[in-house]
Amino acid sequence: MSEAADFADALRGLLNSVAEAGRTIDIWWRDDDATMPSPALDDLLDAARRHGVPLALAVIPEPAVPALAGRLASEPDATVVFQHGYAHRNHAPKGEKAAELGAHRPADSVLAELSGGRRKLDDLFGPRFLPVLTPPWNRIGDEVAARRGEAGLKGLTTFARMHADDPACINTHIDIIDWKGGRVFAGYAKMLKVIEEEIGRRGGPAPEPLGLLTHHLDHDAGCRAFIELFLSVATDHPAVRWPALDALFGVRPSAGAA
Repeated sequence: MSEAADFADALRGLLNSVAEAGRTIDIWWRDDDATMPSPALDDLLDAARRHGVPLALAVIPEPAVPALAGRLASEPDATVVFQHGYAHRNHAPKGEKAAELGAHRPADSVLAELSGGRRKLDDLFGPRFLPVLTPPWNRIGDEVAARRGEAGLKGLTTFARMHADDPACINTHIDIIDWKGGRVFAGYAKMLKVIEEEIGRRGGPAPEPLGLLTHHLDHDAGCRAFIELFLSVATDHPAVRWPALDALFGVRPSAGAA
């Protein structure tokens, strides 16, 4: 059997164990860095549409173009827009991990940018835009996170266990790209290990949703094949639910919030 087929069988086995325990697991999907239409985005949207799953596109406000809103106009309502920072610009000093929304600038300045970005996305995407903040590089300073509501942003999503103490934060966990190894698909073995560990963490009565994280502009053939295989298994299994993203995050469209 191929590595992909072995992964599919193993994933079904993990999900079977969830079902046999009388449990279900919520899975959701976030893709980062959208600003304009592209063939890579077309591939992503096609996959979401064919498999009938909700998709959160984390759009960078400053460079986002009206053509992106036009491209999404024909997509299902389940494809929504989150706010991916403001310009995806690193403000951390040399030697520190990249961050746009960190504690390197006054929180008032950061929040002013976020508020402007939120207004732009609201104007561009209307009810498709949900006021959920996705920090670039998944990093955000504690004060900005705590005050994000001042910018009209209720929800928050980062990665793994970051900001787990924030009741409105719902994270992603399965990053399909090996960023340090050449920005290529991380491999089926790594994906299975991550998924197995994450499912193992979800044995309680109210398990945390499991988030798939992708970056369409960086996808190679391996990434695209994995997405197709993962969705083909996870959308056709009785242990898996794909909740609507407004309900999952408990948010409604921004509607010009102050």
